[in-house]
Amino acid sequence: MMRRFTLIPILLNLLLLCSFSLFAQKGDEDAEMFNRAKLRDQQAIDDAVNGWWSQSMKTSDQRIAWWRDARFGMFVHWGVYSLPGGKWKGKVVSGYAEHLMRKEKIFRAEYLELAHRFNPLEFNADEWIRTARDAGMRYFIITAKHHDGFAMYPSAVSDFNLTKQTPFKRDPMAELSAACKKYGVKFGFYYSHAFDWEHPDAPGNDWEYDNPGGDLLLHGGANWFDAEPQRLPKAVKYVNGKAIPQIKELINKYHPDILWFDTPHKIPLSENIRILKAIRETDPNVVVNGRLARSSAVMFGDYKNTADRPAEFFPVEGDWEAIPTTNESYGYSKFDQSHKPVSFFIQLLAKSVSRNGNLLMNIGPMGNGRMDTKDLEILKGIGDWMKKNGESFHGANSSPLPLQFWGVVTQKDKKLYLHVFDWPENGILDLGGLKSKFKGAYFLVEEGEKSIPARRLNEFTVRLTVPKIAPDTVNTVIVLETEGEIACDPVRLLAGDHPNRLLAFDATLHGNGLKYGDGKAKRFFVENWKTGDQWFSWEVRLNEPATYKVELKYAGAKGSGGKIRLEAGSVKLDAAIPVDQVLNEVNTLSPGNIKLNKGTSQIRLMPLSFGKEELIKLLEVQLIPTNQK
Repeated sequence: MMRRFTLIPILLNLLLLCSFSLFAQKGDEDAEMFNRAKLRDQQAIDDAVNGWWSQSMKTSDQRIAWWRDARFGMFVHWGVYSLPGGKWKGKVVSGYAEHLMRKEKIFRAEYLELAHRFNPLEFNADEWIRTARDAGMRYFIITAKHHDGFAMYPSAVSDFNLTKQTPFKRDPMAELSAACKKYGVKFGFYYSHAFDWEHPDAPGNDWEYDNPGGDLLLHGGANWFDAEPQRLPKAVKYVNGKAIPQIKELINKYHPDILWFDTPHKIPLSENIRILKAIRETDPNVVVNGRLARSSAVMFGDYKNTADRPAEFFPVEGDWEAIPTTNESYGYSKFDQSHKPVSFFIQLLAKSVSRNGNLLMNIGPMGNGRMDTKDLEILKGIGDWMKKNGESFHGANSSPLPLQFWGVVTQKDKKLYLHVFDWPENGILDLGGLKSKFKGAYFLVEEGEKSIPARRLNEFTVRLTVPKIAPDTVNTVIVLETEGEIACDPVRLLAGDHPNRLLAFDATLHGNGLKYGDGKAKRFFVENWKTGDQWFSWEVRLNEPATYKVELKYAGAKGSGGKIRLEAGSVKLDAAIPVDQVLNEVNTLSPGNIKLNKGTSQIRLMPLSFGKEELIKLLEVQLIPTNQK
C-alpha cells in the first residue's frame, strides 16, 4: 500500500512534465506561425519597394496632378442600406446607417429580402453630378461595393449585385460615369476590399459564418491572421475569387480616375499589397488612396487619408485628404438630424487647403435615389460661396506663413489668399510673418470698393485697413499680391484685443509617446501624457504688450490627477487637475493671467505631477485679452 501511494507523486510529476512540454511545444508553434506571418508581410514589402511599387511611384506626381488641383470632392455612400435609412424592424439603429447589416446581425438571406425591395426609380445621375459640380466639387467617389458585399452595378463576378437582386435594372455607375464626363468631374469608386459581410470566406461576418475580423474579436481578434494564420487561406480565396476580380472589373468596365479603399487592417498587409499590385498592372494611371496598403514605414497609396468627420486637422506631411459628412452618418439616416451649418464646411475647406489637403465631403442619398433636402441645402450654400471664391481653393496650396489668429491663408503662385473668419471690429487686420515685398491687397469678391490699403507695420507684420463690417461673415477672402520669392518668419502673431487659440495640434511636442487624436469634435486633442519629459510649446509674437486670461480646454482622461504648469517668460501658473473626470468630456481650467511683452515669447505647458495614469488630453490653450468684454 505504501509503495502504491509513493507512485502517485511521481505520476503527477510526469503528467506535469508532459503538460509543460505540450505547452512549450504549442508556444513554439505559435511563435513559428507568428514569425512566418511577419516574414510574409516583410517579403511583400521588399518585393514592392525593390520592384513594381517603386517603379509605379515614379509617375505618382503626374497621376495625382488633377487631384491636387481639385481640392474638393463629393463622397457618396449609397446602397441597399439606404432604403431602411437607419431603422430595422421598428427599431432606430444609431451610428453609421451603412453598417446596418453588422449592427443588427442580419443574415445574408434576410439582407437579400431587403435588396428585393430596393428600387431607386428617382435616381438621376445628371442631377447628382451637376449638384456636385455646382458646389465646387471637382471629383466624385461612390460606393461600388461597401462592407455589406453588395455590388451596386451589374457584376459578372458575383450575383450579390444590383441588377440580379433588385427590381432596379439600370447601371447607376455607368450613368454617373457619363455624367461626370459631361460636367468635367473626375470619377471614382469606393470598394470594400477587406470587409465583406455576405461572403463566407471574407473577414467581418462573425454572426453567420464564425469568421474573424468582426465585433466578437474571434480567432485572435484584430490580428487574427498572425494569431491563427491557418485561417488565412480562406481570406486569400475571397480576395482571389471576388475582391481582385471585381476591382479589375470596375477598372476595365468604367475606367475610373480614382479608387478609394478602407479598413486594410482586416487582412494582412501582404494581401493589401497584392491587391494594389493587381490595380497597377490593370491601370497604372488610376489614383489610389492611402487606406489600401500601409505599413509603419511605407504608405503605398498616392496620398494619405486622415481621420473621418474632422473638426480640426493634425499635422500631416505630403498630400492628404479628410472626409467630413453633412451629419454623423455616411449612409442615409432619416433619424440623424445633426447636420452642420454651411459655414462649418466653408471654413473647414479653407483650413484643409491651407494645410495642403483635400476635402472629400460625404452625403448619403435616400433609398429612392434622391438626395436629402438638408444635404441639398448645404451643397447649395457651399456652391453659392464657391462660385465667387473658388479661385482661392482650386489649384491653391498651403502658404509658408505661420498660423493667423483671424483665419487661414492659402497660396497660388504669387497670390496669398487671406481667409478671414473672425473679422476685426476695429477695421485693422494684421498679417503676421510676411517679410517679403507686396504689390497690394484687394477683396476677391468686389462689394463696392475692391482695393484695400496695406502697409508694412514692421519687419514681420503687414497691416491692412478694412471696413468695420465684414463683407462676408463666414469667410471674407482678401488677396495679397507679392513680389519675388515669398519670405516668411515662422513665429505666429497674437492678437492683443482678440481671443487666441493655441491648439495642441499646432504645438511643438516634446518627449516621446504623445499621440494626436483623430480630429473629430471634442477629439482634436493630444493624448498619452504620462511622463515628466513630455510637454508642449508654442512660439508667439506680439506687436504690443498684452495681458491675457489663460483657459485650458481638455478632454477627460483615465486615471487623471496631478498638476500642470504654464510658463511664459518669467510668469508661472500652476493648476491642479481634477481626479474625477468623465472620459473624453471637454473641461475648462483657468489657472490665472499672464502678461506677455512686445516681441517673441515661448509659451510652455509642463507637468508637475501625475495621477494614476494620464494627466489630461489637451485640446487647446486659449489666451483671452483681459480688456475683452
